[in-house]
Amino acid sequence: MVNCQAGGSCYGGDPSGVYDYAYYHGIPDSSCMQYVGKNLPKNKCQPIDICRDCHGPPPPVGDSGIENCVAITNFRRYYASNYYSVYGANNMKAELYKNGPIGCGIDATDGLDKYSGGIYSEKKFWPSINHEISVVGWGFDEATQTEYWIGRNSWGTYWGENGFFRIKMHADNLAIEEDCVAAIPSFKPN
Repeated sequence: MVNCQAGGSCYGGDPSGVYDYAYYHGIPDSSCMQYVGKNLPKNKCQPIDICRDCHGPPPPVGDSGIENCVAITNFRRYYASNYYSVYGANNMKAELYKNGPIGCGIDATDGLDKYSGGIYSEKKFWPSINHEISVVGWGFDEATQTEYWIGRNSWGTYWGENGFFRIKMHADNLAIEEDCVAAIPSFKPN
């Protein structure tokens, strides 16, 4: 997705673009390519940038080692048979329950960047969506009587709760309930 800028780049994106790409082209399993958080030069998405098999020796630090790799073109593709917008807590819960994780926009503030655990809440009068995350579930904290979303971020396992976070539901949650996209996965092209 990042290599082909299908829905964005390392500088931001739109999950509907990812689902659009999955609908028309299909996406490979994560075993096709180890994720590296960097952009390829624009318009350079070649077959070797989508799925590859590499052999040793390991390249020196800073070297891509691409000369020891070959493009794989016969690989399992996953498609989106349908994709659509979702917003609001009740609709998000129904979608998560029925079909699994959804992509949602969020205002990634400096406070969220420093998140290290617990149920996050930040009041911001005009949140501006500038980051995409996956909402994977929800829960309820008995001690504080707080309903919350469970999200997975792309910032690595060192961030938050091993790469995941909890954020307050219904209010003071950096617009997480305002702009989500869901898809129905499929093994067949449309």
